Amino acid sequence: MKGFLLLIPFFLIRFGLLTLLNKDAVKRAAYFAPLAGKEITAYWVYQISNLAIFIYICFLTVRIRFFWIFCAGLFFYATGLILCAVSIVNFAKPSDDGLNCNGLYRFSRNPMYVSYFIYFAGCALLTQSLSLFGIVIIFQISSHWIILSEEKWCIETFGEEYRQYMKKVRRYI
Repeated sequence: MKGFLLLIPFFLIRFGLLTLLNKDAVKRAAYFAPLAGKEITAYWVYQISNLAIFIYICFLTVRIRFFWIFCAGLFFYATGLILCAVSIVNFAKPSDDGLNCNGLYRFSRNPMYVSYFIYFAGCALLTQSLSLFGIVIIFQISSHWIILSEEKWCIETFGEEYRQYMKKVRRYI
């Protein structure tokens, strides 16, 4: 199976489902918090690594050569897609003030980013590509810097309510 087929469910969930649920949420999801200093570099590394993942997967093939790696890949791939869909549904329905604290957001402040990592790791396992996994690691590290800038913006926007949320809910898992 061609690797690009792995991307279709992801794009349908990430963009199609979110558009169906809440068009305003699409704008919120595309918004990046103001960046400064090293965060700007991280933003570009994030964008380039994201693009690299999508392009590189198109040239790969799903492999069943090592069955246990394939099974692990299938597990991570499916889990990532499910978590992405649930986090998209939760993201589409924020509270009246715009803060997301429902669903998966009760357990992780960044369930979409967590789902992306799990999904992309699944793709790397399914294609048995160390290069893809390396790009995924770079993507995840740069995502952390984006998340830190988002947290600063959330503190400025939501104030004490977000600080309390940060005390109760972990950044990732």
